[in-house]
Amino acid sequence: MAWVHLLLASVFEIAWTFSLRFMSVKKLKTLHWRGFFNQQGSWAILAPFIGYILFGLANVYFISQAMKDIPASTALAVWMGTALVGVKLVEILYLKVPYDWVQFIYIGLILIGIVGLKKNP
Repeated sequence: MAWVHLLLASVFEIAWTFSLRFMSVKKLKTLHWRGFFNQQGSWAILAPFIGYILFGLANVYFISQAMKDIPASTALAVWMGTALVGVKLVEILYLKVPYDWVQFIYIGLILIGIVGLKKNP
């Protein structure tokens, strides 16, 4: 179950990263709470901030659960490697960020390292 917790922590880390990317503190300061439900676009401004908090808390919870059974160094390496690969894939597939094919070689090396650490924690 610890490896499932580690995978979930990585997924929440990816979500947290993108909520941070789309969050704008400047726009948050412009929200008027009295007429919040009447303003158009209020939820679009607030949603990344809510995601930032919820994904961050879930991330910390699941990584801490995973580290109860997996050595900290292995858990952190797998967690960060998986999150890095996930962030890169989301950027390429959904955000259409330009990429070079050489990057896939490095992603493959990260995945090889993750598999190696899982087999020999």
